[in-house]
Amino acid sequence: MLLDVTTRQIIQPCREKRCPQVRLGTILCAFIVAAAISANGQGATQAAAQVEDVKPVSITLEEAIHRAEANEPAYATALADSKVARLDRSIARAGLLPSTTFHNQALYTQPNGLQNQAGQGNGSQPSPRFIANNAVREYASQGVVNETLGLGQLSELRRADAASALAAAELEIARRGLVATVTGLYFGLTATANKLAIAERAFAEAQEFTKLTGQREQAREAAHADAVKAQLAQQQRERELSDARLAANKARLELAVLLFPDPRTAYTVVADGKPAMLASRTEVQQAVAGNNAELKSALATLGVSNAAVLSARGAYLPALGLNFTYGIDAPQFAVNGPDHVRNLGYSAAVTLDIPVWDWLATEHKVKQSQIRRDAAKVALTATQRRVIARLDEAYDEAAGARDQLASLDASVTTAAESLRLTKLRYTGGEATVLEVVDAQTQFIVVQNAREDGRVRYQAALSDLQTLTGTK
Repeated sequence: MLLDVTTRQIIQPCREKRCPQVRLGTILCAFIVAAAISANGQGATQAAAQVEDVKPVSITLEEAIHRAEANEPAYATALADSKVARLDRSIARAGLLPSTTFHNQALYTQPNGLQNQAGQGNGSQPSPRFIANNAVREYASQGVVNETLGLGQLSELRRADAASALAAAELEIARRGLVATVTGLYFGLTATANKLAIAERAFAEAQEFTKLTGQREQAREAAHADAVKAQLAQQQRERELSDARLAANKARLELAVLLFPDPRTAYTVVADGKPAMLASRTEVQQAVAGNNAELKSALATLGVSNAAVLSARGAYLPALGLNFTYGIDAPQFAVNGPDHVRNLGYSAAVTLDIPVWDWLATEHKVKQSQIRRDAAKVALTATQRRVIARLDEAYDEAAGARDQLASLDASVTTAAESLRLTKLRYTGGEATVLEVVDAQTQFIVVQNAREDGRVRYQAALSDLQTLTGTK
């Protein structure tokens, strides 16, 4: 618009004055406008090319699970706890081995003005005011090796092993729960996409039927009520299509939250072929007995409780301490002192601490650990019963859903044939509009039911895989 206004301001005075440069100005303006239009066209073309370059990401179920493991906070916390527990186990194992330090110290004590013979050599030295110190100046540079032997260190290693096993089991529980969640969302998104396609086809069918009733009304072969009924059915299908689009977008966002930094990322899921086969009940029971994460977690919890009892009882036993020191502890920071006295040497110490009386604190700690162990045993038996019940429920659910899939496929085929025949009868004047609308509705219902049945079977399989640890 600014270009047009400027052109008129330049050309109008020339017209009033009949300037011979009018034609030249007009030509220049035309070139400018053409260049602007060309630039805008190229920009639009480049923008369209960029949009075409951004293709949706194709996601398989395995990739979706892998992406969710990197983005889901609960799984990340369980993974961190498992790594920390493994490091605790390494720390507890290191506690059984001797520790070595290199000790260095320089000490100065104010003299009291007297002399003593406590130093090295034959001469006297100033006496320190602090009688606990050996000389006014004292230097220590020593390598110190310490080792403590007792039941406490062994029980701590056992507790760390059990805690590491517990963290690993909890991590597996979190992983399997995440897999079940992603699987449900994945196949739920596939089902909503299929339902959207069903709604689109149903809307197109309703439009075609509305057109058919209108033509029959114009030909005086049908009443106006038929056209009204067809329009109402079309409006209903339009609302159902809108709801299907909303459900598909919602399912896409729910899964995208687990997969991408930006949930608005465009992606598509790769629809699997036929669902996996259901194993026999005996195979499932064997897999649960040896690979159920909840049972492993309960067993590991009991192991931690047993280690706590052992650690508490360890306070009744003596603890043996070993110390070996090699280096310098002398008034001179040197290997040799005055009169060729050698400062470099070693010392060794053995201590045995025997517990005598602690006002029943150890006994009470043992009772506390035993109480927790009894609670862990109850939790273990409850977990076993719960796993058995869940196994039967999940297997029956999967078997029932599997058996219904063939029936649902047959219902879809029958409903499609019923709709076709009803439309033919209506075209021939042998059926009413209500029969056609009912046949359309029934066809939509059975198609949606088939999608729900597929999701149900996949969810039941995922629950079984969570119990058996097969995925």
